[in-house]
Amino acid sequence: MPPEFLVTHSGGFHADELLSTVVLTRLFPQARLVRSRAPEWITANPDRIIYDVGAAYDVEARIFDHHQRGAPLRDDGNPFSSFGLIWKHYGRDYIAALNVPSEHIDDIHAAFDIDFVLPIDLMDNGALDPSVAGPLSNLTLPSLLEALKPAFDDPDPNANDRAFSEALSIARSFVEASIGRAAASLRAEALVHAAILKTGEGRILELPSGMPFRKAIVKAGAEHLLFVIHPREKDWCVTGIRQSDDSFELRANLPVAWAGLNNGDLERVSGVAGASFCHNGRFIAAAKTREAALALAELAVQEAVKN
Repeated sequence: MPPEFLVTHSGGFHADELLSTVVLTRLFPQARLVRSRAPEWITANPDRIIYDVGAAYDVEARIFDHHQRGAPLRDDGNPFSSFGLIWKHYGRDYIAALNVPSEHIDDIHAAFDIDFVLPIDLMDNGALDPSVAGPLSNLTLPSLLEALKPAFDDPDPNANDRAFSEALSIARSFVEASIGRAAASLRAEALVHAAILKTGEGRILELPSGMPFRKAIVKAGAEHLLFVIHPREKDWCVTGIRQSDDSFELRANLPVAWAGLNNGDLERVSGVAGASFCHNGRFIAAAKTREAALALAELAVQEAVKN
């Protein structure tokens, strides 16, 4: 039966139960959220789901805690947080509730688990030191969400619940945007694949609009491609293809002579009428027309192949 209550602990909050609440409140919007450590609330009952509290992991009883001895581990030995457990059992239903096509649910569930859920699990259990993020350690999602806790001396007895509610809205935005981006990437895959087939052995991939393309290019084994062009609202874009997701290194850069130039200066140096912009980092350029974008890309290919 659908739960009447979603029960997690009271007091200060962490990313894992906050993100678990994102999933559960989407699936069970009629259920009342209860933040409590009172025994009568954190004891199994058919009317509730209990998570990040309760000292048990019992799927049938709908208790999803990870603080007890003998807490559950992933198949690879890494620890679960409550978020990992909730995602394991409710993540697919959550993705479906976001109107993702059924054929994409398993792929998105698995990818989101690795890229988003696992880091939360590891940090919550102390299995991943925030310092690995270097100067960005205070900007990780758990750190940002937990920064929304009230001050220690806030006199409002409802301060923690109020802050939890405010943080929940922000956490929901991050999760749903991430799922939406993953779904969009899968939708784009078919369009990119069709464009690759049309391109054949050519070095320039033309797409009907801006969209995620690198994953589909790698999946297709299209190592020969060097640049992508596509229309934007008022102009055309020429962009390089990154070597990997975690690097800014490109398969080929735009010519050095174009770096940082605009409009007439870029037209003069490139010899392409309608060339309008080249980023100083040489990873993206713009042109007023398809013909100009294609001409820029062809020149860039010639220089890349020559070098």
